[in-house]
Amino acid sequence: VSGGRELRMMDVFVVCVCADGNECTKASAQSCGECIQAGEKCGWCTDEDFLKQGEQKSTRCDEIEALIKKGCSKASIEDPRGTVTVNKNQSLTDRTQDGVKLKPDQITQIQPQKLTLDLRSGEAQTFNLTFKRAEDYPIDLYYLMDLSYSMKDDLENVKNLGTDLMFEMQKITSDFRIGFGSFVEKTVMPYISTTPAKLLNPCTSDQNCTSPFSYKNVLSLTADGSQFNNLVSKQQISGNLDSPEGGFDAIMQVTVCANQIGWRNVTRLLVFSTDAGFHFAGDGKLGGIVLPNDGKCHLQENMYTMSHYYDYPSIAHLVQKLSENNIQTIFAVTEEFQPVYQELKNLIPKSAVGTLSSDSGNVIKLIIDAYNSLSSEIILENSRLPEGVSISYISHCKNGVSEKGENGRKCSNISIGDQVTFEVAVTAKGCPSKGKSETIKIKPLGFTEEVEIVLNFICECECHEDGIPNSPACHFGNVELFIHGYKDEVRTEDLDANCRMDNGTDICSNNGDCVCGTCECKKRDNPEERYSGKFCECDNFNCDRSNNKLCGGHGRCECRKCICDANYTGSACDCSLDPSTCLASNKQICNGRGTCECGVCKCTDTKFQGPTCEICPTCPGVCTEHKDCVQCRAFGTGDKKDTCEKECSYFNLIIKKKKEELPQPNDQPYINHCKERDANDCWFFFTYATKNDSTVECPSGPDIIPIVAGVVAGIVLIGLALLLIWKLLMIIHDRREFAKFEKEKMNAKWDAGENPIYKSAVTTVVNPKYEGK
Repeated sequence: VSGGRELRMMDVFVVCVCADGNECTKASAQSCGECIQAGEKCGWCTDEDFLKQGEQKSTRCDEIEALIKKGCSKASIEDPRGTVTVNKNQSLTDRTQDGVKLKPDQITQIQPQKLTLDLRSGEAQTFNLTFKRAEDYPIDLYYLMDLSYSMKDDLENVKNLGTDLMFEMQKITSDFRIGFGSFVEKTVMPYISTTPAKLLNPCTSDQNCTSPFSYKNVLSLTADGSQFNNLVSKQQISGNLDSPEGGFDAIMQVTVCANQIGWRNVTRLLVFSTDAGFHFAGDGKLGGIVLPNDGKCHLQENMYTMSHYYDYPSIAHLVQKLSENNIQTIFAVTEEFQPVYQELKNLIPKSAVGTLSSDSGNVIKLIIDAYNSLSSEIILENSRLPEGVSISYISHCKNGVSEKGENGRKCSNISIGDQVTFEVAVTAKGCPSKGKSETIKIKPLGFTEEVEIVLNFICECECHEDGIPNSPACHFGNVELFIHGYKDEVRTEDLDANCRMDNGTDICSNNGDCVCGTCECKKRDNPEERYSGKFCECDNFNCDRSNNKLCGGHGRCECRKCICDANYTGSACDCSLDPSTCLASNKQICNGRGTCECGVCKCTDTKFQGPTCEICPTCPGVCTEHKDCVQCRAFGTGDKKDTCEKECSYFNLIIKKKKEELPQPNDQPYINHCKERDANDCWFFFTYATKNDSTVECPSGPDIIPIVAGVVAGIVLIGLALLLIWKLLMIIHDRREFAKFEKEKMNAKWDAGENPIYKSAVTTVVNPKYEGK
């Protein structure tokens, strides 16, 4: 007798079944629910007498034909099938059905609108979605323009865009609305100049420009084209410093601020006009902006107010928001930036790129062509799928063209009134979401209509509810008989109960096999890894890790918990108890300014920093910090002599008579030896440490007269020496010049001959009568 119930002895037979690739037998299902989740071909035999002596419960699970061959009647085979139920199926409509103009919410372009799928594991449930472009479908178009200085001539052409575009778009739809917004750049350096003059007029002095701004909603969507022209004509060009613009900030606000912009649930077009590149996520760091864009509306009085606070959005973030809000983007850019925006177009579904002329003269034709291109292509998109659920599409487009795979999601060249069909197949593997219902949605990109699909998962058989209370087949009627559904068919004879921990449902914790009521744990590919415990509930490889090492490399894993080595603690043995890494240069733990936690100093004094709390960027220095207190304690003088007892009782004072008696660096690692001057021009010396020693030395004042005389004598001697040096240099120079003169004089050659044209000024006349007497 065990647990108040009598158990009978029984013979145990071990049967070896060779797997032949049958997914049903491979699953070793212990219940009908496990069986039908193994594959769509699997069935469960509920016949009470189906099992032969020695056969396991999993024998009840097999392919239908195999069960019939084994003797199970069709009526006893559980084989639930999935179903498709259409809950809402409004007919497709034209824009002007029966001559009555319909409102946007009365138009149906996709059918059906809601379905419920019951999914059996491995069995695909298929249904058709039909799409038809409605005639005269409403359009909302928002024109977002770059108003940096390079777009000056473009603004002139856009000023008449409202009425001209209204005229052209009325050929496509009678319900058209248009809006206008502008952008420049974030209003911080280095994107714009923040000098006061440049904030008022960012252009040159001879140009009149408006102050820079990030994004401004000039005109919400309206059917009045003349109002568009009137407001746009009042706009002024602004300016910025760098070449890329802050257009992504503007796109995000236009997308998420539906109420301020005035978006309706109709075709939504966003025309983005610029002649420059764009900033994206991460560029905000240049201006000190590091917070990621939050994707929320921040318009106040039609101005984006958080450009200085949030970074630019990423491309993926924009794609998500544009898709959520069913906005189709048209990039109207100059030829120079065509390659950049073509790459961007490839990342943003349902977007187009048009070449903008240098003065935006072709903008209306560009918008019409881009709209026709976007509206003629249908692309189906589904919301996130639950784990284990997959979806596939087959498109049946015009002229009998069919595609599978990714191309099965789309059809091209769809005109107004054309109808196309998509074949959608949804498949579940196992029992996702633990059997709870899930909802997914499918919609054509750029359209507000969507198909809602509720997924129910078939996780159990109907027979699992048919328990027989007090069944005589369960030996003395002490328990319920569940031949059909549950794992514990006959509980008094179910040895698997001994392999379940804490009355749970998992046999051997799903880490082993139950053999005769005892768990045999599975082997791991890595021989160093192993399961253990009575119920295989323990292992030595699922402990916490640190630095990508099990138990941080400082312990061993036992039953999913780390047993740490000496001097280590923590769930991952990553907390060191060795204080040596916290010792400062003075051999104190964290310099006496903090606590050592896991081998790392946590500084309690906020002034101190560093690995051992020794760095104090704002401290004036130890000597200066303690000078006044040492002076007042030792001598009763100084600035703190009146408050000495209150402010300077935080240290012990030991006075030494001589400087040499102070502790030396070799005695203890003192912080510093200090030398300070008091108000009487006397020097005193002290050392400071955890246990402070101090001494005072006050020598006699210096003899000022000898010092002054020595200074004067020194100046005079230096002056005389300089004069003598100068005189010596001058003598040497003069002698050199005189010697040079003498040399040149000796080398001179003079002509002693008489000048032939020379006539003396003296005329001598000889008296002829003079006879020389």
